[in-house]
Amino acid sequence: QVQLVESGGGLVQPGGSLRLSCAASGSIFSIVAMGWYRQPPGKLRELVAHISSAGNTNYADSVKGRFTISRDNAKKTVYLQMNSLKPEDTAVYYCNAGSRYSSGTYNPGGSWGQGTQVTVSS
Repeated sequence: QVQLVESGGGLVQPGGSLRLSCAASGSIFSIVAMGWYRQPPGKLRELVAHISSAGNTNYADSVKGRFTISRDNAKKTVYLQMNSLKPEDTAVYYCNAGSRYSSGTYNPGGSWGQGTQVTVSS
């Protein structure tokens, strides 16, 4: 079981940037895929980006070119760099430890962080 703790959320103006971090515990971090999800107010949770154990990445169309997911296996941490933020990026962001099918599809696991709030507003 991997335990996850997100940080880095906050209030930012449109066009601004934030970097979210997700610190993991457990010895299996380097072999699991990691995903960032978000849940806007009143909406379902959606997958934003994921990264394989080897560093292969995928992004939702809504964030391509603006968000970058990365990982540091030595620090057991996954990051989400968010640039050119828009009001529609406002959500609670969660990280997840899962797996990745050979097709590239992310399969979420049962380990979730508590979430970090990102609010984009002027």
